Amino acid sequence: MGNVSPSACMEVKDGTHVAKVVLMPGDPLRAKYVAETYLQNPVLFNDVRGMLGYTGIYDGVEVSVMGSGMGIPSITLYSHELFTFYGVEGIIRIGSAGGVGDNVNVRDVVVAMSASTNSAAPSRYGLPGTIAPTADWDMLRDAVRIADEMGVRTSVGSVYSSDFFYYPDPAVAEKEKEAGLLAVEMESAGLYTEAMYAHKKALALFTISDHLFKPEHLSPEEIKTSFHEMMEIALKTAADTVRKLS
Repeated sequence: MGNVSPSACMEVKDGTHVAKVVLMPGDPLRAKYVAETYLQNPVLFNDVRGMLGYTGIYDGVEVSVMGSGMGIPSITLYSHELFTFYGVEGIIRIGSAGGVGDNVNVRDVVVAMSASTNSAAPSRYGLPGTIAPTADWDMLRDAVRIADEMGVRTSVGSVYSSDFFYYPDPAVAEKEKEAGLLAVEMESAGLYTEAMYAHKKALALFTISDHLFKPEHLSPEEIKTSFHEMMEIALKTAADTVRKLS
């Protein structure tokens, strides 16, 4: 598609384009790693502000991967531009999260069916009441099926998207647990709300790297290894989604 709009924070390079479905880790270097590890013939389409984005081939179809930055303001900015200016139909957030639920363990993959948040961003859309942003059902169903076929343990349910990495009140974790939330992270509610109003698809997948109520955490090397399962689920889901959209 090339550069089709003067978007604020990205510029698709001449002769390149963005696929219909984009994987979005927070870290742009993770996007580079995914592209170089999993995609055939990856091509850099964006490097504005160091937010690297690549398009390549996975399982015979085009898939893109691009960093989102950290937090709801950053992911809503990039997802808005991808949805609005570059013809993207679906975004799959991939990353790590802190476990909260009793039945969630370190190394598990959490599939976010919905996302609660302490961010004010969803309230700015003007819908009376409280917005309850959710995942795209088709992508969620495919991801769970793929994980089952791979033999990967998953937990499906609600997560909490926090504006704080270091929350000033440590007691809030107990409230998250009491609410039945599975994990805490920082982006899903923004992505799901953006997709909701753009009438596009979104899904968030997480590897649990530590747990707020269990003495468990992954080392940097274990994080790198365990993320492969979550990335493969996301890539296979993305490829299936591209085929359905074609």
